[in-house]
Amino acid sequence: MNLFTARLTRKMFSTEQFEKNIKELQERVARYRKVEKSPEMAEYLSLKEVVETTEFQSKMQDLKNRKYSDTEEGKKTALYEKLSSSMRMRGYKRALEMPTFQSFLQFRNSEDFSKMKDPKERRKSSELRMYNMINRSAFYQNYLKVLNSDELRQLTALEEEIQTEQFKAQDAFWKNPHRWETTEEYKQFNRYEQLKNSDDIRFYFAQRAEEIDWAEMFRLSFEDDMSSPKNWKAGYGLTPDTLKDGYSQANEHQAYNSGKNTIFAEGRMDIETRHETVTALAWDGKKGFSEQVFSYTSDVMNTKASFSQQEGMFMAKVRSQGSGHHFFGLSTGKPGSPLIALYHYNGSKHQLGVINGKQSKQVDLTGVLRSMYYVYTLRWTKKELIWYVNNLEVLRMDNTLPKEQMFLLAQSFLPKTESAGEGKLKVQWVRCYKSVE
Repeated sequence: MNLFTARLTRKMFSTEQFEKNIKELQERVARYRKVEKSPEMAEYLSLKEVVETTEFQSKMQDLKNRKYSDTEEGKKTALYEKLSSSMRMRGYKRALEMPTFQSFLQFRNSEDFSKMKDPKERRKSSELRMYNMINRSAFYQNYLKVLNSDELRQLTALEEEIQTEQFKAQDAFWKNPHRWETTEEYKQFNRYEQLKNSDDIRFYFAQRAEEIDWAEMFRLSFEDDMSSPKNWKAGYGLTPDTLKDGYSQANEHQAYNSGKNTIFAEGRMDIETRHETVTALAWDGKKGFSEQVFSYTSDVMNTKASFSQQEGMFMAKVRSQGSGHHFFGLSTGKPGSPLIALYHYNGSKHQLGVINGKQSKQVDLTGVLRSMYYVYTLRWTKKELIWYVNNLEVLRMDNTLPKEQMFLLAQSFLPKTESAGEGKLKVQWVRCYKSVE
């Protein structure tokens, strides 16, 4: 796997960008869930159910766009004005306003009305002559026609209705060109739009739910920023616990130094391989244990007592420098059992995969700069093992699945088949996640 090409083509993010993406994703997930449970989201969804209905939208458009002349109030007012302004109705109203005509109507209902038919009596009285003139006029005939007409009854009914407080209020509402802004629906819509366009709710709906769900498939189960040795102990973490631990190998240049070569400082764990002479217990496959003089010291460290896990996701930010082999990965602690390498520098190249003697299966990584940190990730599912460098998948394996929990193991060593020299394994942080079923 050529990471140099992957970097050039930007298929692989830089470590800085990858860490930034992880942090941003975590922040987005936290914000997403916070917004999801907020009172504002509950209010928005409640309003959305109302505002987005056909009934609400239709009513809103009607209130905003309906012409006054198309309303019941507008139609009745127009009809009232039409009826009251007709020539017949104007004549009728003018008659009612004339004192002489009112006197005529009163006279008409009196006993003296019969005198008006007598010419002699009319000649005696100017008042009778005037009443007779009114009685024979088209003006009076118009009055009589209007008095018993449907037109007058309709006008009277309209006039009574128009004078009610309810009609006046509705009429004033529909005459107002800004009537929409006076309604309760406007308040609901305005609040809905305010929430819809708020930063939090716009953020929420801009997220891909499947990406959020994927990020929450894993729950943090172990985290170490390497500020102290609290999670780490010297040795291989062998099982059973009765086995001797922390011994060195007779075929290596270095002796393991019981944690003395492991430094926790400056936000990282350094396992240092130093050029110094010590006498230590060594294991030889043919001769067994014996005291041996070594010209170098180093360490092997494990989290058996603080953390172990089966399946999930294991991430570590690692690099190495100098001579020797440097390993960071997973172990069962059982002698001879396979190791899973998240990071492995074999003295000449970087590798990832399963270390199991002659049955080892690892992929070589070219283009990895030893001067730079990378985030190495193993995703362990029920079906397969998947390795990543930063965001780039580099290996997938489905035939070597561990059957039990494994803990973290870190070590630096110098095989006698290679020239010796000082070196360091540097681990800046570790995060492990449990799969959420």
